[in-house]
Amino acid sequence: MKRYWKYMKPYLPAFILGPVLMIVEVIGEVVLPKLMANIINIGAANHDVPYIMGMGAAMLGMAALMIIGGIGGAYFAAKASISFSSDLRSDVFNKVQKFSFANLDQFSTGSLVTRLTNDITQVQNLLNMALRMMLRAPGMLIGALFMAFMMNSQLALVVLVVIPILIILIAIIIKTAFPRFEIMQKKLDALNSNIQEVLTNVRVIKSFVREDYEKQRFAASNEELKQSSLSAFKVVILNMPIMMFLMNATTLGVVWFGGRQILAGTMPVGDLTAFTTYIVQILMSLMMLAMVLLQSSRALASLHRITQVLDEQVSLTDENCAFPEKRVESGKVEFKDVSFKYYKENKEEVLSHITFQIQSGQVLGIIGSTGCGKTTLVQMIPRLYDVDAGQVLVDGVDVRDYSLKNLRDGVGMVLQKNVLFSGSIAENLMWGNANASKEELLEAARAAQADAFVSSFTEGYGTELGQGGVNVSGGQKQRLCIARALLKKPKILILDDSTSAVDTATEAKIRESFSSTLKDTTKIIIAQRISSVMEADRILVLDEGRIVGNGSHDQLLKECEQYQEIYYSQMDREVSAS
Repeated sequence: MKRYWKYMKPYLPAFILGPVLMIVEVIGEVVLPKLMANIINIGAANHDVPYIMGMGAAMLGMAALMIIGGIGGAYFAAKASISFSSDLRSDVFNKVQKFSFANLDQFSTGSLVTRLTNDITQVQNLLNMALRMMLRAPGMLIGALFMAFMMNSQLALVVLVVIPILIILIAIIIKTAFPRFEIMQKKLDALNSNIQEVLTNVRVIKSFVREDYEKQRFAASNEELKQSSLSAFKVVILNMPIMMFLMNATTLGVVWFGGRQILAGTMPVGDLTAFTTYIVQILMSLMMLAMVLLQSSRALASLHRITQVLDEQVSLTDENCAFPEKRVESGKVEFKDVSFKYYKENKEEVLSHITFQIQSGQVLGIIGSTGCGKTTLVQMIPRLYDVDAGQVLVDGVDVRDYSLKNLRDGVGMVLQKNVLFSGSIAENLMWGNANASKEELLEAARAAQADAFVSSFTEGYGTELGQGGVNVSGGQKQRLCIARALLKKPKILILDDSTSAVDTATEAKIRESFSSTLKDTTKIIIAQRISSVMEADRILVLDEGRIVGNGSHDQLLKECEQYQEIYYSQMDREVSAS
């Protein structure tokens, strides 16, 4: 609980005032039946109208205080619980933002969405309920029991028989429900992942006419969530019928024994009316406690999942960096005997003994078959992953000795999957440099061959992009992403197959613009088309995580068999196509 104290401390007055004001309402609920009993036993029995009026006024005053206490208690409980969950949600979101790719591999996107929304909402609901009932329910239980024993200790013994039975039944229900709620939340994770995947890739689904298949997949996930929810809640719904049965049975017992005492003349009629009310209050307070405990069984399952995110050790940090203030200056890159594997228990490495270097301002091309480790290799430079063995050096310094911010500020990266965000084209480009001038923005767009098509839009750079840039073509999206990276003016620019949707003439213009706009920038180009890297200063050929060729185009064409195969197969296709 020490972890969560930080979310309570700023709102401590609300956490205190909520329960305290609920006690005001409890005092009224406990006192009112006694005042009513006095009206019946004294005022009505003696036909004392002034006494009845006085007691009535006292009851009205008490009711007014109860309204103030109830409204105030509910307000402060809501303020405390909502503020708590808002701060908690911010911290969980901020923690996720710090996750490395390796950390993100531990959680599905749907699971993280559920934890940030549904799970935190469950905790918020529990807090709200607890603050309203944590003093109200025990206060009502103690107050009503005290008044009941004060009025008739023999009749109050009926309640003491029922309370242990209720406690045992509630404990059994909670113990059964808790693991079922954990399963339910996992099924909700799976459903959210399914929904996100379908909505993100809806165009692909339609193009392959796979709507029916996705409907079946969704129906299966939805059915699993439905069944797990029913499994959890059919245990919980037993709570209310059991409580109501015991409440009615106890009330009948009190009325039976109390009625006999009235006939015997040992108990006034007004006392039986008040006593019956106190019995209901006692059982209602137990019902409230049961509801809090049942809600807590689900909320604790959610809290456990939230804690997993907060406790996740971020695998990439600045904790041990030797030069936290150092920035990337020239962009020289060197790999020294680098090896890496995603799953550390696996024997097979994704990268194996990679060694090469590229000088500042040079162009490095990387080519190879799909899955040979090209993307993984360049992800080592901005520390999206850390090497398992060897070193990656930038400007002669191990990348682990830079702060992540300073290192990544010096590296521009156009990922294999081009991502744009909701907002205008200008807002998307300015991710590269939030303080860029209009002229700098236009210069980057021209260099990426994006200015022409953007200018053709009615709103120009103010054109709103749909989520993920769905209202621009694949080639346009790639050019906008390149422009965004150029606006950053990085010392190292990594293009991961980022011109695959661009025609060869436009691609040639983009490469040509690099020689002027990025003269001193180290450029690393991953490509499937050999024409994209032919003019590079140096080309790496990868095969199954190893370098099998390293040199210029002419050198590799003479010495590297894999490069020859790629070159001649692509040239043959071009000849056939022409």
